[in-house]
Amino acid sequence: MTTLPPPATELSADEARRLALRAQGFLGAPDRRAGVRGVLRHLGAVQLDTISVLARSHELVPYARLGAVGRRTVDDAYWTDTHAFEYWSHAACILPIEEWPHFAFRRRAYRNRPHWNHHLPDGDYDRVVKQLRTEGPLTATDLGGAKKTSEWWDWSGTKVAVERALMYGEVVCVERRGWKRVYDLAERAIPAALLHDDLDDTECLRRLVRLAGQSLGVGTRADIADYHRLKAEQVDAVIADSGLVPVTVQGWGRPAWADPAALETAPRGRHRTTLLSPFDSLVWERARTERIFGFTHRLEAYVPKQKRVHGYFAMPVLAGGRLVGRVDPAREGRTLVAKQVTLDGPKAAPAVAQALVEAASWVDCADVRVERVEAPELREPLTRELARLLA
Repeated sequence: MTTLPPPATELSADEARRLALRAQGFLGAPDRRAGVRGVLRHLGAVQLDTISVLARSHELVPYARLGAVGRRTVDDAYWTDTHAFEYWSHAACILPIEEWPHFAFRRRAYRNRPHWNHHLPDGDYDRVVKQLRTEGPLTATDLGGAKKTSEWWDWSGTKVAVERALMYGEVVCVERRGWKRVYDLAERAIPAALLHDDLDDTECLRRLVRLAGQSLGVGTRADIADYHRLKAEQVDAVIADSGLVPVTVQGWGRPAWADPAALETAPRGRHRTTLLSPFDSLVWERARTERIFGFTHRLEAYVPKQKRVHGYFAMPVLAGGRLVGRVDPAREGRTLVAKQVTLDGPKAAPAVAQALVEAASWVDCADVRVERVEAPELREPLTRELARLLA
């Protein structure tokens, strides 16, 4: 491990919080001219997930930063004109197309992986690649079927083969159709100038560590590693040469690194008020969210219903640069239903009401109904504010 110079900058916890907000696109005027593609490049990764309540997470992420951007506009921005590709980063993520060469280290690791959870029948891999070459782009269903049984985990040989080819980089997802991946050969979908694995692991890791630091503004080693799911030792090997600078943050109790460009000017500007997807990169790392915002959040979609505290898809509410509550939403016709609401006190009611009304408008709902407020005494100020905004 390289010996690092001592930190030259000490940040207060509040300064670190504001740096993080600006780096994530929540402080200051958004770059509307760059649109959804600008958000993707600014963040470096937008996580995908199957859950859809108000919308899917990859739609909620640009909405949270830009406001009511059309959902078709979001998909077009990701999937047309080869501006992005889907790959394993923080999880399954949409990534800027120019980063394809920097995931060569992960493609190599998959190719060299000795053990897999799913068995790949002999001949299926070559058959799938040949079929894509002659008939693609195709879904797994088009290729012969995704499952052996109705169980979600029971993949067919076809599905195992095409997913393995995606991990290896021989195949890419060129769009989502009804949430199904549409596969094609990488040689047809990735620009020729980018379609290579020429960069060694060190160069790939250095780039991803630098990008993570820029997207976070400031972060610990664990924060930086988590952004693209790198190993701690991989971060250690390159961070001294990544361009990030060591800093200390009051109250963090561990070393941190910052984007030097972020330290040049103090974060200023308008704060966004919005609902956040639980998979938003501002809050996807729970320990970091607790450290920066003093806010404990857990996705409870996979928790048995009787054990949920805040609801199936509780969405944190961001306002004034703070996380001031959470809402578990649903839709009934043209009504956005707040099944459960948690407020950080009566002062949070106007912000939560604003976030609900804006989200309702975005998904073409004309009304908002609140079912349960965790602190009953806060129900009246919330419903009063909602009535005012909806009048």
